[in-house]
Amino acid sequence: MGAQVSTQQRSSDHGEVLSVHSLDKWNTQFQNSKTSNKLMVIDFSAAWCGPCKFIEPAVHDLAVEFTDVDFIKIDIDELPDVAKDFDVQAMPTFVLLKKGKERDRIVGVKKDELHRLIEKHRF
Repeated sequence: MGAQVSTQQRSSDHGEVLSVHSLDKWNTQFQNSKTSNKLMVIDFSAAWCGPCKFIEPAVHDLAVEFTDVDFIKIDIDELPDVAKDFDVQAMPTFVLLKKGKERDRIVGVKKDELHRLIEKHRF
């Protein structure tokens, strides 16, 4: 019947989680975040990570709710150097950046805490 549109395919103004698969793309996103007042939430995950898969729908819901926040997903197996730069020790790890600087961090499946920290840091 009607076509379904996943949140990953929508524009960032409508709640997208942007999956970054290359170092060049990450560097572009990171440099852009340094000059922007927008909060960036980085979701460090892995394809084999059960808890990451469990919280993924909630992260997409947050991206829909907070269209003024950039949501970036990074697979630590694809971009291990980025994970190392952010000292990611476990997954999922959510790093909240503003103007290129870390404002907060959450390790684990903690949707309510992530929601609270997004509210706290988005403006």
